[in-house]
Amino acid sequence: MVGRFRQSTLSLLLTAALVSASFARQQGAPPGTAVAPPSSGTAPSANNPTGQQPSSLAAPSANTPAGQAPVGLSNAAPSLPSTQLQRSVQPAPQGPTPSTAPTPQTPQGAPSGGSGTPPSGAPQELRPPGRESVPAPAPEQLPSVPEIAPGYRAPLRPLPEWGRVGVDVSKQRPISLREAIALALANNKDIEVARQNVRLAEFDLEAARGAYDPRIGSTSYYERVETPVASFLSGGANGAVTQTDFTGTLRFEGLTPKLGGGYRIDFSSIRLTTDNQFVALNPQYPTALTFNYTQPVWRGLRFDQYRRQIEIAKKNLSLTDAQFRQRAIETITAVQRAYWDLVFALRNLQIQRDAVRDARQQLEHNKRLVAEGLLAPIDVVAAEAQVSGFEQSVYTALDDVNRAENALKLLIAEDSLSPIWSVALVPTDAVDLDPPRIGLEEAIRTALNERPELKQSDVAQEINEVDRRFYREQTKPQVDLIASYGVTGLAGDLSPTASFNPFTAASAQLRERVNLLSRLNGLPPLPQPPAQTFPPLLIGGYGQSLTNLAANRFNNFRVGVTINLPLRNRTAEAQLGRALVEGERLRTQRKQLEEVIAVDVRNALQAVRTAESRLRAAATARAASEQQYESERRKFDAGQSTIFFVLERQTALATARGNELRAQVELNKAIAELQRATGNALAVNRISVRKTTGVIELSLDDAGSGSNQVGSALHSAAR
Repeated sequence: MVGRFRQSTLSLLLTAALVSASFARQQGAPPGTAVAPPSSGTAPSANNPTGQQPSSLAAPSANTPAGQAPVGLSNAAPSLPSTQLQRSVQPAPQGPTPSTAPTPQTPQGAPSGGSGTPPSGAPQELRPPGRESVPAPAPEQLPSVPEIAPGYRAPLRPLPEWGRVGVDVSKQRPISLREAIALALANNKDIEVARQNVRLAEFDLEAARGAYDPRIGSTSYYERVETPVASFLSGGANGAVTQTDFTGTLRFEGLTPKLGGGYRIDFSSIRLTTDNQFVALNPQYPTALTFNYTQPVWRGLRFDQYRRQIEIAKKNLSLTDAQFRQRAIETITAVQRAYWDLVFALRNLQIQRDAVRDARQQLEHNKRLVAEGLLAPIDVVAAEAQVSGFEQSVYTALDDVNRAENALKLLIAEDSLSPIWSVALVPTDAVDLDPPRIGLEEAIRTALNERPELKQSDVAQEINEVDRRFYREQTKPQVDLIASYGVTGLAGDLSPTASFNPFTAASAQLRERVNLLSRLNGLPPLPQPPAQTFPPLLIGGYGQSLTNLAANRFNNFRVGVTINLPLRNRTAEAQLGRALVEGERLRTQRKQLEEVIAVDVRNALQAVRTAESRLRAAATARAASEQQYESERRKFDAGQSTIFFVLERQTALATARGNELRAQVELNKAIAELQRATGNALAVNRISVRKTTGVIELSLDDAGSGSNQVGSALHSAAR
């Protein structure tokens, strides 16, 4: 006991002696020489012999308007070499002024320690270099501050319950990194949104192709028209003609997938009834069938609006596919980072728990030494403080575990009601991943071939090429070839007045008188007017009209050219010019993206190497901390050390253990980041993307499940 006390006393005396010697050396430092700076006047020169300021200023300009002094002109003295030398001299230290230094006299009535400007000619006090802008010392009277909870001391309470909110720690679920990735790809909401975007793009493509779907339209109606007559030859008996009809039309039209043509077929059928005296077929059934076709021969022949929409929809589908792959890669990287964060948090909790155990053992050891009279009671208090500090670290580490686990569950849980939220996840993968051995050139080449961002850039350029092709087509004149062919049919029933011809009936009496006079004079009578007859093919009902239509007895056709020549067509030319500029912009962005990806790969490779070196250094530091801690304990038991150094070594060992695992985890996360940077995270983790029944799916290859192969597989995947 006496020997330990003497050693402690000698250590304290030696420390005090070293501090006193250091302070004495500081007080005995030679003071610097303070030289007053020159006055603020302008030094004489060859151009200014009197030393006065020039009276003329620079002429006003756009950069210096009239009435303002030019920047850089002032009354400050020029910086002479002697002045610069004087400013670099170290100031005199505080304390008694040596007898060799002159003491300036303070004028009467002037404050000795104030910050006012000294009188002209008086030497100015030099401040230490770098502290020219430091204000004057703070006043002795500090502002009053309201007291909040004076003398507060937290009450001593027992530690809270050891547990986690919403998690039953007794229910543990082992989970591997590959299983976590599989759950994330199946349940992650970002992946599901990207998958739905792909489905939306597929529907957009189907909608664009629907422009070439044929369309059928039909119109049927009943109509009654009563028209007043204004002529004796109108056929109306009572001053009006009444007509009723049942009309039905059918249209079949569409576009041809190639050459930009369009077709239309019209069919009409009518049942017409009228009281017109001149109509012989009543009711009658007219029918008509017409075929029309329009074929562009210049603008729209090779490319048109509908084909442009289909091509853009195809490119957008490829774009969403690349975006889906990018989202999958980002999700895989996020899962890997969250998984290793949980590994570190759990391991850190174990380290803090072991530190509490060791601290409690040291506390019990100190109590025994105090009971034996070999240790002072204050050393027990120090050990108790160490135990309390480590207990706080345990609860802090438990909070880190809860946050890391929730971050991982957020990526892999199906929803907020999933059972996985109530269980404790236990990572099962080995933490010691081997860093990949891949060169910079190979990594950059792999990234330029696999990164989804570059594929998206390629798709954007392809869409721009489609736009340029379309707008270039729109600058051409429009010349269309049109053709039509029609067939008509007609049939009906003879009306009761069909044999009565009003034109011949009006001259019947005159014809009889002429014939009577002709007989009296021995002349032959006038010939009888021919009877009104209709061919048998027009007599019948609706079926006969369709027969006449199908027989192509009555037809017509037309062939022509439609020309539309815009005088300037500035709209199409401007759209084409914009598309060309857009293409240049996309190419520039592509080059910029390649540079960014190359830098990303460089940083990822450097991060892997840095993490690997940090891991080696952390492992060495942990081994050294273990040896130092054991040595310090042996020295303490032998009376050659104090409890302070033992507790300090214990804290350093806990920190070194945590740093070692953190370095390994950072290396694993750097490997995952390198997989993302090179764009082959899917290949490295053996994940394939395929489409089944119109739905894009991610599937994991079952060939090998050891996550310790993920890092080393990067080299082979890059090849």
